[in-house]
Amino acid sequence: MKLKTFKGGIHPPERKEATETLAVIQAFPSTKTVSIPVTQGGAPNSPVVKPGDAVVKGQLIADSQAPMSVPVHASVSGIVKKIENRLVTGNTEAPCIVIEASEDNSETSYLPPLDPFTCTKEEALGRIRDAGIVGMGGAAFPAHVKLNPPKGMKIDTVIGNGAECEPYLTVDARAMVENASKITDGLSIVMHITGASSGCIAVEDNKRFVLPYLEKAVSVQRSNPVGPGAYPISVVLCKTKYPQGGEKMLISAVTGREVPSGGIPASAGCVVLNVGTLKSISEAFREGKPVVERSLTISGGACLSPKNVCVPIGTLVGDLIPEYTDLKPGVAKIIAGGPMMGVSMKSASFPVMKNTSGVLFLTPGETSLTEEGPCIGCALCMSVCACRLNPVLIVRALKADNLEAAKRYGLMDCVECGTCAYVCPASVKLVQRFRIGKQLVREEMMRQKEKEQRRSLSGSKETAVEAKG
Repeated sequence: MKLKTFKGGIHPPERKEATETLAVIQAFPSTKTVSIPVTQGGAPNSPVVKPGDAVVKGQLIADSQAPMSVPVHASVSGIVKKIENRLVTGNTEAPCIVIEASEDNSETSYLPPLDPFTCTKEEALGRIRDAGIVGMGGAAFPAHVKLNPPKGMKIDTVIGNGAECEPYLTVDARAMVENASKITDGLSIVMHITGASSGCIAVEDNKRFVLPYLEKAVSVQRSNPVGPGAYPISVVLCKTKYPQGGEKMLISAVTGREVPSGGIPASAGCVVLNVGTLKSISEAFREGKPVVERSLTISGGACLSPKNVCVPIGTLVGDLIPEYTDLKPGVAKIIAGGPMMGVSMKSASFPVMKNTSGVLFLTPGETSLTEEGPCIGCALCMSVCACRLNPVLIVRALKADNLEAAKRYGLMDCVECGTCAYVCPASVKLVQRFRIGKQLVREEMMRQKEKEQRRSLSGSKETAVEAKG
């Protein structure tokens, strides 16, 4: 099997050996309480329950009428104790619904099963939204929006993303071992919804051990298709390289196509979905199950007992210590996600969300605490950038407060993978600077939009006055 790859990238230490052979185990917070963020991807939601309400696992607890919104469901059966702002990933505070689980947590309020191959496309997209499915690889983008691209964009290829290129993380690999049939089923459902004729699951070659499980599931489906319009799928082996799991990189590796600047994967005729997302899509149709739990890897050098666990959404990471994992003294950094694109957290008192793929407890030797130095113009960042941008020129433009130049050099096309910062000998905080730069660009766009709206409103009033005269 020929290895697929893309230009650029790096090879950080993988550090997956601690958990890659460990099955996912069920875990429950020691406090029997969950803190579920009201919004977990897409447009902001509002609670539809109040303190004192009894809720059942799977029950809708937060929603919005906005097209880009994704509902949130109770992950346990119990009583809503309070709704308040709490720490969430990113070290910000956001509204959370706090639920105390009842002794009997077996009751559920799932949706009725729905045949994805006989229902309409609108019904299928509605089911994916109603199940609260977002991208579970980290971005948390609403899945129903991704599967309904703008008019004029034809999807012909669906890629199941099993690359899991972030160091330490192994939960996607375990999903491919333990739930291969659900993943292939989910992929077939997505192909049917989008009308794609080609589908594959892309895996890095450091995870060859998952191939027999995927190939068996594919073989079973080929001999007994899951439904009309379920096309045969394949398994593609990719070279182990970071950031192979990025959408643009994976599309380039698998199809040879390039997503245009400012474009989306659909611009290249592709849809890329994490294998965990595909599993959730299968469960939403076959079982009526909304996203109420999340599998994640807990690892790092400061972790005495690394594990792959599945917990109710809203479980505070701190409530898994020490019952399910214990820590060594001297934790230098807590990361929500992987070490390359994850977010450093100030404490473990934050909830697991739909897109939480892992939590890492790192020692001083595993993390860089070096102060930023001056750029020496070595261009190493340019040589490894998988998006073929000029990070050094972008950061120089940002330091000069020249947003227009930063945009010309590719600021808004940066996927924030961190390869440039990883190789920078001066430890320039490139990704952090790019994130701030992007926020400044978005704020400027908002100001321009508001200015145009005021101008339009003013013009409308003048026209009305002239009409009266």
